[in-house]
Amino acid sequence: MRALGGSEISLLLPILLMPDDPGAQLGLVDPGVEEVRLSPVVIRNLPTESAGPRRRLEFLIPATIVAVELRDRNVASAQALFGGALGINYDNELFHMESFLPEYFGGMTYLYRVMAVE
Repeated sequence: MRALGGSEISLLLPILLMPDDPGAQLGLVDPGVEEVRLSPVVIRNLPTESAGPRRRLEFLIPATIVAVELRDRNVASAQALFGGALGINYDNELFHMESFLPEYFGGMTYLYRVMAVE
């Protein structure tokens, strides 16, 4: 992965702990987001339609770094981690995740493909 680019992205996750403030219980307080840095990641530009999004990227993320984040955050699966994400920050641009697809070899996940649009 490092030989193919070795870029870094940040997965934006909502912070689930709310402060002990009555306004928080009413939804008046923004709990914020947590940035989870993933590296190395290979980023590929994908073609877009003329009337579609400005940029469409494919992020190739090694399963080994996702497994570390799953363990550190006590998340059950990669699907839950990516499904709960608010977006991806890459090169100071925010991308919305379009799709998430695990790739298998020998019955084990070795790579995750995440398609995202800006």
